[in-house]
Amino acid sequence: MKFLVLATAAAVGFAAPAFAFQCPADIATIDQALATKPVSDADRAKVNALRQEGARLHAAGSHAQSVQKLAQAKQILGVR
Repeated sequence: MKFLVLATAAAVGFAAPAFAFQCPADIATIDQALATKPVSDADRAKVNALRQEGARLHAAGSHAQSVQKLAQAKQILGVR
C-alpha cells in the first residue's frame, strides 16, 4: 500500500512540470489560430473565455485544469 501511494505521488510530481510547460505552448497555438483562421463571433468569444481561464489556471499553478480548458479552446478552433 505504501508503494502504491509513493508511486502515485511520484507520477503526479513528474507529470505536473510537463503540464506546466504545455500551457504556454497551447496558449500560443490558440493565439496563432485566432489570428489566422476564420472564426465566428460566438466561437471567438468561447475560445477567448477558455483561453483566459486556462491562462488564469496556469498562473495559479493548476496546470492539469489549465490544459483541459485550453484543449477545449483548441477543439473549437480545430487545432492540435
